[in-house]
Amino acid sequence: MNTRSLSFIALFAAFIAVLGLVPAVQIPVLAVPITAQSFGVMLAGAVLGAKRGALAVLLFLVLVAIGLPLLPGGRGGLGVFMGPSAGFLFSWPIGACIVGWLAERFWNRMNFAWMMLACVVGGILAIYPLGILWLAYATDISVLKTAIGSAAYLPGDFIKAAIASAVALMVRRSYPLIETRGRAIS
Repeated sequence: MNTRSLSFIALFAAFIAVLGLVPAVQIPVLAVPITAQSFGVMLAGAVLGAKRGALAVLLFLVLVAIGLPLLPGGRGGLGVFMGPSAGFLFSWPIGACIVGWLAERFWNRMNFAWMMLACVVGGILAIYPLGILWLAYATDISVLKTAIGSAAYLPGDFIKAAIASAVALMVRRSYPLIETRGRAIS
């Protein structure tokens, strides 16, 4: 891990924190706000790759854990990791890692469709199961009802995945950051 990699990790952790300043939309039925931060999770994996993307999200979560008010509404501290949205927070590093792994795996044939697939698989399909299970537990609502209620978040998450895909492809063309086998790019 070189200084450049550490800088990118810190930069993306800060970017995810700044996305927490975008006003969140609260759906009355569920206790989890719609935020722009999941866009940052997808973008971190897509631009930095699996390892650095996951580390950027982990760094962000450590900053939240120590009490910095980086989540929407100025939330921070260990208490948020016991709240209704904790399952989504815990799955963010996994999601970034999966997006990054898929971006690395399909690097040579990466286009919008492949990047969108990576963002959807890592940024939605990997995050929702744990998030829904924890939300059902924390709110004492059945998993089925929680899953149905969580479907309200899907259109926004697909839009975030599309934007993350477009931005990641622009970054890839102008300043590739992902390291692939046989081709180290800093």
